[in-house]
Amino acid sequence: MASDMTHAPVLADFLPYQLSIASNAVSGRIAELYQARFELKISEWRIMAVLGEADALTQRELAARTLMDKVAVNRACKVLEDRGLVARRPNEEDGRSHHVALTGEGREIYGQIMPLARDVERQLLEPFAEEERDMLRDLLGRLREASLKIEAAGD
Repeated sequence: MASDMTHAPVLADFLPYQLSIASNAVSGRIAELYQARFELKISEWRIMAVLGEADALTQRELAARTLMDKVAVNRACKVLEDRGLVARRPNEEDGRSHHVALTGEGREIYGQIMPLARDVERQLLEPFAEEERDMLRDLLGRLREASLKIEAAGD
């Protein structure tokens, strides 16, 4: 069956493409800060950011919260552990997994990065009115929810 090419979306108008480009631009800017000042890759910082708001999590929980695959989480955790920024301890509940938590040094770096990240966020949102900022956050949350529903329906 031939597809209707008269209504084919232009890539620049394709929502997933727009989201990807915007995400890459924002992540890239913040990643410059992480890399230059703290020698952290985006995946490593995501792990630290999630752990900074939680006490200790398993790698499975980290993968779920960061939406990163297990291999990327494992690799980032290994780098952070080798640098002394996170520590692993056996999960007493299942005996197979480990809990990962920030070390004192990891918390110190987290505390230094968060103000920088918040400043970049402030700069990014500066052109928007407060209502627009709230709307943007709401819309992004609803997109995430819709994506999860599509994923669940495919399982």
